[in-house]
Parts: sequence; C-alpha cells; structure tokens
Amino acid sequence: MLQLEKFHQVLSYTILSIGDYQLTLGGLMAAGIIIVFGYVISRFLRKGLEKLSVRRQGINTQVYTLSRLLHYLVLTIAFLWACSALGISLDKLTIVAGALSVGIGFGLQNIVNNFVSGIIILFEKSLKIGDLIELESGLFGEVVEINIRSTMIRTGENVDILVPNSEFINGRVTNWTLAEDVRRFRIPFGVAYGSDKNLVRQAALEAAAQVEHTLVNEKRESLVFMTGFGDSSLDFVLVVWVKSQSVKRPAQLTSDYLWHLDDAFRKYGIEIPFPQRDLHVRSGLVPNNESGLA
Repeated sequence: MLQLEKFHQVLSYTILSIGDYQLTLGGLMAAGIIIVFGYVISRFLRKGLEKLSVRRQGINTQVYTLSRLLHYLVLTIAFLWACSALGISLDKLTIVAGALSVGIGFGLQNIVNNFVSGIIILFEKSLKIGDLIELESGLFGEVVEINIRSTMIRTGENVDILVPNSEFINGRVTNWTLAEDVRRFRIPFGVAYGSDKNLVRQAALEAAAQVEHTLVNEKRESLVFMTGFGDSSLDFVLVVWVKSQSVKRPAQLTSDYLWHLDDAFRKYGIEIPFPQRDLHVRSGLVPNNESGLA
C-alpha cells in the first residue's frame, strides 16, 4: 500500500500550473501513451487494409482512400483523448483553435491548402495510386503515395519527388491512365523519296506486330499514316495501341518500335534517308569586261 501511495504521489506531481490548470506527470504520461496507442492502431488498420487490397485487386483505390481517412480519424480521436487526459477542456480547445486560426491566416495557409487538396484528391478519384501523370512543370511519373501534405511521384529514373497536393488542384494535370490503362502511341519515321509507299506500310505494320507491347485488338489496330513531304524524306507515323503494363515505360517502348522498324526496312530494302541539299549553279553569265559597248 505504501508503494502504491508513493506511485500515486509521483503521478500527481505537478509539472506546470497556469491559473486553474495544472499539468501533472500522470496526465502527461497518459497523453503520450494514448498518442502512441492511436498511432499503433492506425498502422495496424492500414496494414490490414493493404493486405485486403493485395488479395482483391479490384478495390485498390477504394481501400487506399479508406486507409488514409481512417488514419486521419484515428489520430484525431487520439489527439482529443490525449487532451482530455491532460485536463484540457473543450472550451480551452476552442481558445486554442481561435489562436491557431490567426496563425493559419499568417503562415499556415499553405499547409491547410495542401491538406484540403489531399482530401479532395482522395474523394474525387481523379488521381489514384499507380496512375501515370504529367504536370505543367514537365514532371512525368507514377503516383506512389497520396499523403496529408504532398503526393509522391516516382519518375522513370526511379527518383521519388514530393509534389504539394495543391498543385494537382490548381494546375493542369495530364493523367495518362485515368479512365483506361491502355494508350495510343505515335512513332514518327521517314523514308527516302521514291520508296514504295505500300511496301513501307507493310513493313511498318509487320514491325509493330513483332513488338511485345502492341495490343492485339480488332477495334484498336495498328495504322500507318503519311504525314508530309520533308526536306529529305517522305514522312510517316506509325500509330499503335500498347498494353497497360507498357504505358509506364514510354522511352523503352519508343526505342523498341524504332528498333523493329529499322530491322523491317533493312529486310525490304527501304532506305532511311540522310539530310541532303541540292545545289544549282547558274551558267552562261557574261563577264563584266565583255558586257560593254563595242
């Protein structure tokens, strides 16, 4: 009993006293335990939802949105509970909120803007994990995480870049995989003047069929268009639909098509021209000393 009384006295030790409010050691310890407990619960729930998402791939986006919202909700409840353990009443929280509103007006508006933008992104579903996007700044990559303040984009060089959420709301975003995960690519090329155009089309379509990225679908066939007369070549473009797993590798995809196009042109003897210029020399000019009167 004596040890229990001593332990109670230790917990009742006053660390801070302001007016009627007293912060005790026991209250501070309880608040810390509640915050840690809330974080552990949130992490446990998110891990469980991630496993569910892996097992049922059709609900990845919904599960991720639910996971983020549960995370914010659990942390909010833990914070309010910790405030109660510290002896802070709701009236005092209202005063603190009023003070924070002044701070938000002066320096925290960007943080609040990014937080609200993140919530909008999660609910709007215009951006989801795994999407391939391109920003106005030229940043191109895959969405890896949507966090409370920023979204993580992974580029083709495996570089992770954090972009503020407000940039996705206020700026123009090109989502390559929003509605569908297949996409049409245009591969421009040129051949020498005098080449058989029908043979060029045949060679290009054969090359496209040999590339593993090409989508085999009657409604989305590969096509070849002639686009113009260049300075040194007849200009064409190969239009192909590619598989979903290949959309996120545009550089490798373009290289593979050009590689097979070159092989096909060599097979059929189709020449890829070099830049050339024609020089015309005008003859029959009369020298200056012979242009006078006799």
